[in-house]
Amino acid sequence: MIGGAVGYRPGATLSLWTEIRRQASRRRTQLALGFMVLLPLIILVAFQLDSNSNDGGGGQNGEFSRLSDLATSGGPNFTLFTLLVSAGFLLVVVVALFCGDTIASEASWGSLRYLLAMPVPRARLLGIKLAVSLLYSLLAILTLVVTALVAGTLRYGWAPLSAPIGGEIPAGTSLVRLMEIVAYLCVSLLVVASLAFLLSVSTDAPLGAVGGAVLLQILSNILDQITALGNLRNVLPTHYADAWLGLLSSPMQTGDLVKGCVAALAYATVFFSLAWWRFLRKDVVS
Repeated sequence: MIGGAVGYRPGATLSLWTEIRRQASRRRTQLALGFMVLLPLIILVAFQLDSNSNDGGGGQNGEFSRLSDLATSGGPNFTLFTLLVSAGFLLVVVVALFCGDTIASEASWGSLRYLLAMPVPRARLLGIKLAVSLLYSLLAILTLVVTALVAGTLRYGWAPLSAPIGGEIPAGTSLVRLMEIVAYLCVSLLVVASLAFLLSVSTDAPLGAVGGAVLLQILSNILDQITALGNLRNVLPTHYADAWLGLLSSPMQTGDLVKGCVAALAYATVFFSLAWWRFLRKDVVS
């Protein structure tokens, strides 16, 4: 047989299910998913403790107190509050963890060259690794949302979704609106995923890949607050990160949503393409 050993099939060298099971057995996966379950419960306990302290007098005032009042008015509102407090940093870290650790960790363990020597085609290895990383990122986000929705509904009941900027969404469509918010967050977080993945194929240090993606996201947020930059802020990857709040207005404001999706997909395409180009030409020695 010319071009390979007898019976060799590139498509059978590393299956999707094998990688899913490998990543599921890792401690970082278990801890990340476990924290997604734990966070809404922690918020519930915090609200309960705050309620008990307010019974003795001396309630809190301010914007955060108003958001807290909305959160305790029903399951959908509690879920919305959980997304508000976690979308800006926590979800960024989780997505960067799954996508930035995937290739760099194999290199740091010295197992990457052995995977390629099996031999697993490089493009297939990248494709499987990326698919599983995105799958677990999505699973983490859905775990957070479902846990918050179930816990909030059991504690506070089901009520119309109230927007922090005013207005109310009927209870019957609250779940649909929450899913639309989650869908936009997933699209916008593709920027983090693609950047972390690019750094993952460029370094043997998992912490460097994860931390680099998070730090660049923070830097973009800081630059976006500098009004002196003018229209230059529109090209920052985090400029439309909060555009999903437009889904809570009546009528819905979708202009920034469309721009945010286009920008996120453009950045993701560039970063993923660079990751493929870099890894297919990289001299893997670890």
